[in-house]
Formats: sequence, structure tokens, C-alpha cells
Amino acid sequence: MSELPGTVNFRDLGGLPTAGEPTAYGVLYRSDALHALTPAGEAELAASGIGVIVDFRTPIERDLAPDRRPAARRIRDMHLPLLEGAMSHIVGEALEARALGDHSALGRAAEAAMANLPTLGDMYAQMLDHGATPFAEVARMIATPEDADHPGVLIHCTAGKDRTGVCTAVILDAVGVERPAIVADYTATQQNLSGAWFGAMTHSIERFGVTVTPPLAELIGGSPADAIERVLAWLDERGGSAAYLQSGGLTDAELEGVRSRFAG
Repeated sequence: MSELPGTVNFRDLGGLPTAGEPTAYGVLYRSDALHALTPAGEAELAASGIGVIVDFRTPIERDLAPDRRPAARRIRDMHLPLLEGAMSHIVGEALEARALGDHSALGRAAEAAMANLPTLGDMYAQMLDHGATPFAEVARMIATPEDADHPGVLIHCTAGKDRTGVCTAVILDAVGVERPAIVADYTATQQNLSGAWFGAMTHSIERFGVTVTPPLAELIGGSPADAIERVLAWLDERGGSAAYLQSGGLTDAELEGVRSRFAG
């Protein structure tokens, strides 16, 4: 499955180069949120080999934009919320304030956030500090699928950019995907989010009187190479991506299982 109608940042992470064979298709997928799935998208999801969907969004994000699911087949829902990367201090609170009609609350939240905007690299470093356990859980689902007929794992957040992007990079690096390919996969997101998706997100913020500056625009929809390169350097400095996943509870056997699944 190469497309999922109703999403803008969906892809199968098969076909990526390693020192041996390319990564297998149907193992790990990444996406933006699934709240806008079309009927065609629901049908595609039902017919796919995806057996579990991992949602990194916070409860607020999930409540405001619940994922759509196909009625034709039950797919396991795994919620592994990560605050870092959620843009909850800006976009999440903007969505909540919009839903409540509370313009003043958004203004206060935006002013506080704009006064201390992190860089993507800083945000990702904070995410890695707390993400080993949930990322190891994703790896475990890949290694030991519960549904043999539907062994694929789909991970997503809101944009499919930050939380999803960091988790993707960690797992791909652990299975030996070449670094330039990991960076290229991450940077592809910015183009995918441009246009209608980015316009809708910035409009949601600007309508409350908040100016979308270049640093804020990058946080919302950017995926520059140096941000994910910082993730890979962070991992290298701490023993590598495999050791990182093991620090989150992944066993040697499970790590080998992840590598075996990606090897086809």
C-alpha cells in the first residue's frame, strides 16, 4: 500500500537501502493523523496488512481529531503519547482554544510559547531523553506481531513529522538503513505537508492574531536535514540506536526479530 486517501504524509518504509537487501515492504508504515480518512482510505486500511496503529498524540490531540477506523476490520489501537514534539504548547492549545471559542487563552499560550521557541533539534533531543521505552515498544510490535495475517505496524502523530520522524529514524538506523536514506525519508515530510495541510495549520494560528514567523513555521511543517542528523549524532554519542532501544527494554532477541522482519 503506497497511499492512504485522507492523509498527506503516509508511506511504507520498505525499499530503503541497507548494506544488504533493501528493507522489506509491509513491515512499518508512517503517517500523519487518520482523522480525515476518506471512505476510500478506510477501505484501503481494511484491506492492508496493518494490524496495529500506534498513535503518539496526546489525549487532547486525540480528542480533538479522533482517528477514523474501517468498520470492516478491527485494527489494534496502541496509544503511546509523547509530549515532546506534540507542539501542544502551540498547535495543540490552539486547537483546544478554537474548540472552546477561547481566544484569550490562545493568546496567552501563544505569547508564552513564542517567547521561548525551541529548535527542532532541541525538541528532538528532549524527546530522545524520554522516548526509549515507547520507541522500544514499537520495535517490539514489529518483531513479534500479534496478528500473523496483518503483521504491519503504522505509527503516526499529528503531522507525522516529529514524534513519528524520530521514532522512524531510530528504528531504521537500528536495522542498518543507510544514513542518507534515513535523512531523505525525514526531509520528504516538509514537501508532503506543504500546501493545504500547512495552510490549514497556519490559518488556525493566525486567526487568533498570532504571527507565524519562520522559526514557528519550521516547527509546524519543517523537516530540515540537520534536525534528524542531530538525532543520529545524539544516538551515536550514546552507543547507537540499537543500544538506545535496548535501554528502553528491547531484548537482544527482539532486536534480532526487528532486523529479521525488515530483511524479509
